[in-house]
Amino acid sequence: MSTHDKAAVITGAGSGIGKAVALTFIRDGYRVVLAGRRSEALAQTMAETGRGAQVLAVPTDVSSPTSVQALFAKAKEAFGRVDVLFNNAGVSANGVPFEDLSFEKWKMVVDINLTGTFLCTQEAFRIMKEQHPQGGRIINNGSISAHAPRPDSVAYTATKHAITGLTKSTSLDGRKYDIACGQIDIGNALTEMAARMVKGVPQADGSIKAEPVMDVQHVADAVLHMAKLPLESNIQFLTIMATKMPFVGRG
Repeated sequence: MSTHDKAAVITGAGSGIGKAVALTFIRDGYRVVLAGRRSEALAQTMAETGRGAQVLAVPTDVSSPTSVQALFAKAKEAFGRVDVLFNNAGVSANGVPFEDLSFEKWKMVVDINLTGTFLCTQEAFRIMKEQHPQGGRIINNGSISAHAPRPDSVAYTATKHAITGLTKSTSLDGRKYDIACGQIDIGNALTEMAARMVKGVPQADGSIKAEPVMDVQHVADAVLHMAKLPLESNIQFLTIMATKMPFVGRG
């Protein structure tokens, strides 16, 4: 375990990538605030943190400004500062044909994936700007969908492309406050959400094919590497993917 005293806020920490990243940060010595919609899932992550970990679970709806404000107020109260924010919370409406996607589902995906990331970034930005020493690091989960869509994934793909713009703006506007912002684009990490990949998912040519996956721990290690750089350095964009997934080239 490292001998630092840094504090991190991780959204979507109740399962999948968020949970793996949270546990990896805790093992490295971070004080961690776990945020997520489901309190029972956060409790399960808490149960796996081990003795002596400084961890706080805060049930949070990232699409709600008041809920996000409460999350960061509790983080600051508990740990005094925020050194890292990992914007990971996200949902999809994948599998619905473009013309059949309801406004309600579109809005839900945008509210959580894009607006939620903005709200969390804004609150972290305010704290990082005022704390001493000043600054911090914000890491956004962009996804391979920030580069290329899957069939019938317009809402998810649109929000993930938008995350790239948010990452760039945060990176630029944060310079004067020593706030670094980068993005990790993840392809086929084996989590509960991605388990369907090994069974077969729709391809651009209309076929159904199983896709290679990778251990989610590789993603967590990559996020930790981004977080641990000194603030004079920033990994602006990092793509980590199952080597043989159909992304590079034409499938």
